[in-house]
Amino acid sequence: MTKLLYVISSPRGEQSESRAIADEFLDAYRRSDPSVEVDVLDLWNEPLPVYGGKGVAAKMAVFAGQTPSGDQAAAWAEVKRLFARFDAADQYLFTVPMWNHGVPWVLKHVIDTISQPGMVFGFDPQTGYTGLLAGKRAVVVYTSAVYYNAAPLAFGTDFHRAYFNDWLRWAGIEDVSEVRFQPNLVTSDAEAGRAAATASAQALGTSFARARPLAA
Repeated sequence: MTKLLYVISSPRGEQSESRAIADEFLDAYRRSDPSVEVDVLDLWNEPLPVYGGKGVAAKMAVFAGQTPSGDQAAAWAEVKRLFARFDAADQYLFTVPMWNHGVPWVLKHVIDTISQPGMVFGFDPQTGYTGLLAGKRAVVVYTSAVYYNAAPLAFGTDFHRAYFNDWLRWAGIEDVSEVRFQPNLVTSDAEAGRAAATASAQALGTSFARARPLAA
């Protein structure tokens, strides 16, 4: 059975453009493959571990080949629990609205928490980083209200799509499909772009279901 983790990083609920488009992907997927197991991780409604000083100390201990102990061990266990949930998925669906030209802080929170040695990445002093999540697939719904593709600098800079795509690549997830709804809502009619994004999401949902990995 294929497992998909649906990571929601918009707090707007039913008013969220990114969530509405992602839901279209998921509906199409489920119509084609009702057996898919979906785990919904709503970053605004689930408690997340606070990755602070103790967690960083634990990470540095692991880097040094040591085993975290005491409070550091407890902090590391919280990190490992969140990563285990993330790693259990074969496929991912992310909603990523643009916030101040970047990703929402709750999504960055998750990235900084699970991006740990032996989890998301391996490291070699000679060859550098190696992503450990190879073989997984992702769909990312990118939305923005003022910034639009190739917009003049006065309308913002796309750090959110560039950053998140690079994090996926760094983590080893090379098979990434994008759905983009980035009209300039201040000056243009968004309906055509919304319809195109919805159609793209539906088509991707169907194709993902048909291409699901076969059981060993």
